[in-house]
Amino acid sequence: MSKLIYIFVHGLSDWGVYDPVYQRIPYWGMRGGDLMAFLRQQGFDCSAASVAPTGSAWDRACELYAQLAGTRTDYGKAHSEKYGQERFGRDFSARPLIPDWSENTKLVLLGHSFGGATVRLFSELLAHGDEAEKEAGADSPFFRGGMENRIHSIVTLASPMNGSTAYDLFADPDFDPAGVKVPPWNRGLARFMWRSIKPKRDSRDTQDYADFDMHIDNALAMNTRISTLPQVFYFSVPCSFTRRQKDGTHKPRKGMEPLFVMRSCQIGAYAGKSAGGVILDESWRENDGLVNTVSAMVPAGAPSKPLDAKNIAPGVWNVFPTVSGDHMYLQGGLTHRHDIRDFYLKLLRMIDPLQPV
Repeated sequence: MSKLIYIFVHGLSDWGVYDPVYQRIPYWGMRGGDLMAFLRQQGFDCSAASVAPTGSAWDRACELYAQLAGTRTDYGKAHSEKYGQERFGRDFSARPLIPDWSENTKLVLLGHSFGGATVRLFSELLAHGDEAEKEAGADSPFFRGGMENRIHSIVTLASPMNGSTAYDLFADPDFDPAGVKVPPWNRGLARFMWRSIKPKRDSRDTQDYADFDMHIDNALAMNTRISTLPQVFYFSVPCSFTRRQKDGTHKPRKGMEPLFVMRSCQIGAYAGKSAGGVILDESWRENDGLVNTVSAMVPAGAPSKPLDAKNIAPGVWNVFPTVSGDHMYLQGGLTHRHDIRDFYLKLLRMIDPLQPV
């Protein structure tokens, strides 16, 4: 039986073990204590990756591979030339997440928020590589593929697998985000906090950032290139922290993180269509403060079924019952403290004995 290693991948504007702030404020567990340390004490081999806080799913997947393989980050010749970025990044050869990573080590990849897109694209590249990079003479094994047997499971946690209307609603000329009623006490705080986490642009094309990937049309386009691997176990955990109003809109519940209240109100009031014509009806209004609950359930077009812990098969998304919590609940909270240790302990104990058919 191969050894399972659990790799946790953070979301947008967040951090992991290679970032100095993690030692003081662990992203996983946050106010409730370091989740990685707790799970290791329970016998699970867990690590928290560090990927670009605002980078695209592609860039983050390349960084994840470099950390696992213990090598210098290669963003690919074709990709780097297309998007105007430096091809090579940080070198992790002196401190890999997994020493001597091989086919005898199986990965369980857990991605929170945009970390879900990161691990899903990572799995596709690890399995099948990339045709453009192959044609450009890919040096990295990552772009050549053929390593799908190294992936055991993928878990997405409050992940915008089909995008988030938090981004699309600002591009719809028929919707006025500023006209949405927000609790007066929250307006100034939320606007200040959202301004503080806007991505800092460099010479790269604007399409090489996370906020591009999270638009509905772009997320759905990404889905068309990501396979559901037949030997991999898939799990998704959607969250919701709004209440449906009589007029069909959704409002945040009391106790939502202040950072998300304004955006939750806007998502909860929005119905329209994407620039590409995707209809975004009232089913998209329920949210966790940043991600539409319906988007966190399953990638469009992928096979899925409700989670049945006694009947888990590979090659199909097992969708957890919707968790009552805001976007940071499964990470442990930001200003509020949530004890998530029991949730993850049960999750890992469910995954650990699974064997592909």
